[in-house]
Amino acid sequence: MNRNIIAILRGVKPKEVLDIAHVIVKAGISQVEVPLNSPSAFESIELLRDEFEGSIQFGAGTVTDIKQVEVLAKIGVNFIVSPNFNPDVVKATKEANILSYPGVITPTECFSAIHCGADGLKFFPASLIGEDNLIALKAVLPSDMPLFMVGGVGKKNFSSWIKAGATGFGIGSGLYKAGESPNIVSKKAESIVLAYDEAQ
Repeated sequence: MNRNIIAILRGVKPKEVLDIAHVIVKAGISQVEVPLNSPSAFESIELLRDEFEGSIQFGAGTVTDIKQVEVLAKIGVNFIVSPNFNPDVVKATKEANILSYPGVITPTECFSAIHCGADGLKFFPASLIGEDNLIALKAVLPSDMPLFMVGGVGKKNFSSWIKAGATGFGIGSGLYKAGESPNIVSKKAESIVLAYDEAQ
């Protein structure tokens, strides 16, 4: 089953990233993001590439400038996620043939990001938007544009967000907090996958 869940490993270190990623992938999540404000993030992403290239989607989050995009393009990431909408970052990402998921909230940001070539929209923080606002936005956005909810989403509200029109989710602290053991993350991942599957 292809689950539209991105595992956000904020704070992960290179020495632990593979052990954490393996339990997440084993649980059934096949998209893994390392935010660039994590320790030695580029090194962790390279390790993910060497271990998983071709079997999962791996990428970077908290990408805010073109120089970061250039480094990530050389590494060969599958996707780039930003906390904000920066047209230069989206355009550079697309020029590098990488999937672009910029962070948006307002209709203006949504349509500007789509115009720049965004492959999907990341609503962050989703808890600030709420399901009712997503329903209203969904009415005017292109029906085939993937909408990812990040921040305040998880097991308890997958169902309500999906009903409101969400395509997928980015799960951070609900799945992994810096320093947590693979055993803890494994249990969290299995629980999240179960809740996601039940919400479909």
